[in-house]
Amino acid sequence: MVNVAQQRNIRANGLDFVIDVQGPADGEPLLLIMGLGMQLTAWPEELVADLVQRGYRVIRMDNRDIGHSQHLDHLGVPSLLRAGLRHALRLPVKSPYSLATMAEDAVAVLDALDVSSAHVCGASMGGMIAQHMAARYPRRVRSLTLVMTTSGARQLPQPKPAVRRALLSRPKGRDLASLVAHYQHFFHLIGSPGYRPEPAQMRERLEASLRRSYHPAGTARQILAIAADGDRSALLGRIRAPVHVIHGQDDPLVPVAAAHDLVRKIAHASVDLIDGMGHDLPLPLMPRLAAGIDRNARRAVG
Repeated sequence: MVNVAQQRNIRANGLDFVIDVQGPADGEPLLLIMGLGMQLTAWPEELVADLVQRGYRVIRMDNRDIGHSQHLDHLGVPSLLRAGLRHALRLPVKSPYSLATMAEDAVAVLDALDVSSAHVCGASMGGMIAQHMAARYPRRVRSLTLVMTTSGARQLPQPKPAVRRALLSRPKGRDLASLVAHYQHFFHLIGSPGYRPEPAQMRERLEASLRRSYHPAGTARQILAIAADGDRSALLGRIRAPVHVIHGQDDPLVPVAAAHDLVRKIAHASVDLIDGMGHDLPLPLMPRLAAGIDRNARRAVG
């Protein structure tokens, strides 16, 4: 088998996307969908390398409005305070685009790559998009792994108050040092208490990400898409692919009750609840995540 590694621009669903493809050209396609405001580079290279070693053709993408994919600034910058108030009062929230549309993006990326179906793994908001993808396009999803995500059911525990405040806070400045300090605090707040990265390593990764792209307006529009999407419980019964749920026992942003809820609502879903894991992807856990993704994928072909 020939190992193929490429990062390039493609046109999909009427927008320009940047994707990264690694692994054997004849490997089982595996699409990774990242979460709120996060770029494709947030999927650790260690995880990608492990999956490639297992024979997968790993596809990462910058979601719309983030990273090097097309930014949609013509749609305006939303008022998150107003949207948050409407959401708290259980009033409809309008968003410039929807998570269902972002699932269409993912399917269109597969089309652009001539991939008829793929294993799909989504993290956080990416898991919400992946739920839409698996329910609305069942023939395109061979297996589904949902990492630190939720059905959006209203009765589920919400993020801790300090996390909510941090999510809506702004950096003190626009210079690189201020941005790094802001995000270092935020990721420490939501991160894994049992798997703290070295501060220097965290700073290095944040600096690389911020130099690649910084687009808070896109993140704000994605927040609205999440708020507008509401409860996906009705979609979950339509999922036919094998499902594996991975979640941290110590997640302060999406509490672990969300994982139990997903397993109750998705037939034959397996689950891996990890002590000490918060709302991030700690490098020591990447072999465990890769093994879970692989094991679930084999349920689809076994």
